[in-house]
Amino acid sequence: AILKFNRRRSRHTMGRRAPEGLKMRIVLAVLGTLVSTTAFAHTGAHHTAGIVHGFMHPVGGLDHVLAMIAVGILAYVAGGRALWALPLSFMAAMLAGGALGISGIELPLVETGIGASIIAIAGLAAFGAPLPLMATAPLVAFFGLFHGFAHGAEMPLDASGLSYAAGFLAATGLLHFAGIAGSVAVAKSAGANGRLAARVASGAVALAGAGVMSGAI
Repeated sequence: AILKFNRRRSRHTMGRRAPEGLKMRIVLAVLGTLVSTTAFAHTGAHHTAGIVHGFMHPVGGLDHVLAMIAVGILAYVAGGRALWALPLSFMAAMLAGGALGISGIELPLVETGIGASIIAIAGLAAFGAPLPLMATAPLVAFFGLFHGFAHGAEMPLDASGLSYAAGFLAATGLLHFAGIAGSVAVAKSAGANGRLAARVASGAVALAGAGVMSGAI
């Protein structure tokens, strides 16, 4: 009888959904793997130079850094599929925007779009991610297009487009990773009010974005 009970309990446990903490660790591991694979996809001095230039462009601008960290925070606050869907939506659109920038096609209001992305994305997280994923992901992707265009438009003439794109994708993935991991750390330190603490932190990012847009920062 004890053996039968243990078998039933084992089957019941296997049928449960993975705990939220386990899903979070899986997402962080996948993001880390994607970033490392992208960054080292090419070898050689020419490709390395392109990767370095591409990597430094997102991390060298406060507006890019804030927006990409905000995507990570929003992904954490929204939870569930948003943990991977929002970062990937941003990065896919950013890649498309990068292609536009490299090709020389004009995109209006790029700087305005980049600044507004910080306020909009961080603001959504601060308000508890009120929109469904089907609306949030396209919005995040829309803003990713502006960031990608800015990266592509400033690619050095002697850089390889693929290597340069690999560089800014790697940097963006790391910043998304930082946003998610930082939110996890803040939430753990705040205990029962963890999600609220992450929302407050995102509010601070949105205020910083307003400062960037106004020129105060």
